[in-house]
Amino acid sequence: MRRTRRIVLFSILLIIASVGFTYKIQKGIQERQAPPPTKALPERTSAQAHDWVWSKTIEGGRTVEVRAKDFRQISEPSRFELAGLELRIFRQDGKTFDRVTSAAAEFDTTGGILWSDGNVEIIMGVPAGEEPRPGRLLTIRSSGVRFDSKTGKAVTERAASFQFDRGEGKSIGAEYDPATRELQMRRDVELRWYASRPGGVPMDVRAGYLTYKEAEGKVYLSPWAKLARGTLTLESADAAVTLHEGLIQLVEAQKAHGVEDQPGRRIEYAADQLRMDFSEHGQVSAITGESNARLVSTSESARTTVTTQRIDLAFTPSEEESLLEKATAQGASRVESTPVPRPGKPPADTRVLHSEVIQLRMRSGGREIENVETHTPGTLDILPSRRGEKRRSLRGERLWINYGSENRIESFRAVSAATRTEPAPVKGAGGPPVLTSSRDLSAAFSPTGELTRLEQWNDFRYEEGDRRARAQKAILDSASDLILLEGAARVWDATGSTTGDRITLHQKTSDFEAAGNVTSVRLPDRKKDADGTSMLAGDEPLRARAARMSSTENRRRIRYQGSAELWQGANRLTAEWVEIDRAQRRLHARTNVATQFAAQDEKKKQPAVITSVRASELVYTEEGRLAHFKGGALLNRPGLTVHGQEIRAFLKAGDSGSTLDHALADGQVRIVQAAPDRRRTGTGEHAEYHVAEERVMLEGGRPELVDSRKGITRGQKLTWFFQNDRLLVDGAKSQPASTQFKRK
Repeated sequence: MRRTRRIVLFSILLIIASVGFTYKIQKGIQERQAPPPTKALPERTSAQAHDWVWSKTIEGGRTVEVRAKDFRQISEPSRFELAGLELRIFRQDGKTFDRVTSAAAEFDTTGGILWSDGNVEIIMGVPAGEEPRPGRLLTIRSSGVRFDSKTGKAVTERAASFQFDRGEGKSIGAEYDPATRELQMRRDVELRWYASRPGGVPMDVRAGYLTYKEAEGKVYLSPWAKLARGTLTLESADAAVTLHEGLIQLVEAQKAHGVEDQPGRRIEYAADQLRMDFSEHGQVSAITGESNARLVSTSESARTTVTTQRIDLAFTPSEEESLLEKATAQGASRVESTPVPRPGKPPADTRVLHSEVIQLRMRSGGREIENVETHTPGTLDILPSRRGEKRRSLRGERLWINYGSENRIESFRAVSAATRTEPAPVKGAGGPPVLTSSRDLSAAFSPTGELTRLEQWNDFRYEEGDRRARAQKAILDSASDLILLEGAARVWDATGSTTGDRITLHQKTSDFEAAGNVTSVRLPDRKKDADGTSMLAGDEPLRARAARMSSTENRRRIRYQGSAELWQGANRLTAEWVEIDRAQRRLHARTNVATQFAAQDEKKKQPAVITSVRASELVYTEEGRLAHFKGGALLNRPGLTVHGQEIRAFLKAGDSGSTLDHALADGQVRIVQAAPDRRRTGTGEHAEYHVAEERVMLEGGRPELVDSRKGITRGQKLTWFFQNDRLLVDGAKSQPASTQFKRK
């Protein structure tokens, strides 16, 4: 009984110990599993947490979601301090969002303003399972960013970099508004747009201020801009860049000037408003400049400057750069081509073209001009590069200019054309300009750019001082300074005129030659016989015709050849060859010479008395008014003929021209006086005939007079008078006079 009781007590003690041990163990486990006691929050901290998320719906139905690895709420002033920040601003469609990440930031929940002093990255338009379209702004990186969760705008005054899907850039200070997808880069802007194909040349852009409107695909640059692509540069005031799928499609600039500089060629352009178009591969395809537009193309041989109100440049893209293909200038256009001096080569002339509309086409390669064309009336001035050369000007309703190598003019074509040639100054003074006009004109130039041949046709006209000319066609040979007129050619001045099938003018002098059906008219001198011969002088014009004619020595020596005929009223001269020397006051005629003089007494109103002389040669000298006929001469007057080897006719001026005063005949002289009822024939070696006295004198070689009424009279000297039928006979001692009377 006692043993049993001990066993029960031991069992109770064992159970108690077991329960206590178990309690102790369980209490220890509970103590170990119990959370530690909550620590006190830092001063001014309302709450803190890990993996914090905050979201809110703002204007327009967009959702703003803020995530942070660590979160701390500050009570005074009220704000959130976030570490490991990710801010998401969802677009209205809910499919894309802009994501802002930063290591640390502060968020004002009341104002919805997020501020990060450290580095910030903004990734735009993060898609929910789809790729962004080309040309989108992708990433912005900066620091010191202020973000407005209500509007989504991000602003920084610090350096910022930007990443596009086809470019990159940087600036100091920036602002981005996701609602309008508008980016502003505030200063020191630098952008680079990549080409669309591998190895393509990128476009670098610099500006003072930039606004990128992504929705419009527009980039606005101000107040200055610089663009560079390969050898092409452009500087301007305000500029606007149009993008297409992320590539530059168009640049519009104000007060712009640019340069494309390649080996052997440099193109400069400028305008108040300039437009530059680009191809799909980023190459320049066209440039348009308006208001004070200017283009300067410089090659190894010439510098060509175009000034106009508007210029359109068309380019042909090549593997690397664009090549200028065509330039069109509109509005007060001017193209000046100045040769570049080259050692060992003579300088070429400077050429200046004026017109409202001018088009230039370039040769393959874009370095040299192929042709120039005006679409409106234009003028080409050729300015000599050397002293003593002529200055020429050509104008027309339309002009075409073709160029050879080294930008040297090769040919010229014009319609409704006119030219002006200024003579080379001589001792500081020059003569009158040479003016021409025609409906058509063409010109050829030497390899050195000098005019060699000028051809004008269809109603050609010429003017040089008081000298004028007309023809169907004219050809200028610059080397010889000759102008050939063809087809109904006519030349005239204050002294007279000449026509012919062809006339050649000497530009260095006033000389000319005419050929083919030549006719000429010389007007009476203002001061009678002031500079010429009076043989055919009078108040009426002196007219002439011949196969050929020449005028030399400033129109003082005139020559007619081939059936020449000169006349003035009833007075005439014909011969195969006639030369008038006005300086020497002399006339010379040869071969089949025939002259005719008409004397008329206006008071008696009787028919004119005609005196004609034929001979092989005639020399007339104004001094003494002597006409010397040679080589067998025959003088005819009404009822009187005089034959002789030579006849000297002395003339006097009459009211209607020169008339015969008296004549001397020498060498086998034979004089015949014929009347219806009587004939007298006188012979001798010398004879004199005086018109006023109607007196004939014979002497030398046993003079003899045969009278059909009275017989034969011989003597040393015989003189008879026609009017009173009186005969005087002088005889010598060794040879007395004799008369043989004829019986009735």
